[in-house]
Amino acid sequence: MEEVMNKFQQLINGDKPVLVDFSAEWCGPCKMMPPILKEVKNKMGDSVTIIKVDIDKSPHTAAAFKIQSVPTLVIFKKGEIKWRQSGVVPAQYIQQALNNV
Repeated sequence: MEEVMNKFQQLINGDKPVLVDFSAEWCGPCKMMPPILKEVKNKMGDSVTIIKVDIDKSPHTAAAFKIQSVPTLVIFKKGEIKWRQSGVVPAQYIQQALNNV
């Protein structure tokens, strides 16, 4: 558990923006996010890291960032939250947010 949190911390502390998709298996809207995130990754390539965090499998991580609802998208850069949005977000808005960090 601590090892996972350490890897997560290392990842979000990097210079490259990291988009974290906080989601859950039981969440209907969360199932809409993978194709949207794939589109973002296809357009932005290696300039961004995109990871998914299941709040039920990683409750400590979800609690640490006060995740109240899913899906919640958070962009980290150098350990700071640069953008945060709950709900299903269109790819173009995510790209704009990533371009602005």
